[in-house]
Amino acid sequence: MRCDLNPMLHLDNGFDLRPAGPEDAAKIAYWMAQPHIQRWWQQDWPEERWAQDLSSQAAGEHSIPCVAAVDSEDFGYVELYRVRHDRLAEYYPSDEHDWGVHVAIGEVTRIGRGLGRRLLRALADALLGTDPDCRRVVAEPDIDNTQSVRAFAAAGFVSQGELQLPEKTALLMVRTRTVEA
Repeated sequence: MRCDLNPMLHLDNGFDLRPAGPEDAAKIAYWMAQPHIQRWWQQDWPEERWAQDLSSQAAGEHSIPCVAAVDSEDFGYVELYRVRHDRLAEYYPSDEHDWGVHVAIGEVTRIGRGLGRRLLRALADALLGTDPDCRRVVAEPDIDNTQSVRAFAAAGFVSQGELQLPEKTALLMVRTRTVEA
């Protein structure tokens, strides 16, 4: 099941989420080249490669690339994905309906202000609210990315332990329906 984002998903806390397309490639390429993102994502690709990647994601069943905005200003890149279609499913006892999230706040003026935790909470609330079969929203930040781990924890995600992925040691962070708002 794909999450319907056409044309825009309004989230709590004033966030908007829209599908990212090739027209967003320049902005996303710029964000991914920022040192605070490049270190963890390692996807500081040229605009052309991002345009191809966004088109490929949009045509597939694996993930939904999105642009996040607040106060009508685009500030970050989000990927929503079904864990069952992702290699992450091999690393923990996933459920068929688990959603995964990847978030990168690209606008430097927006980092370090609690925006990440608010966005993560809003994303998890929206996914759990629109998909009655989903019991968990998961993420796997690098264990050394303390800012990301703190943001997930502040958004109600609970650590379920370390995962040794090919490119990193990650912390499995899980948000369930039982978290209080």
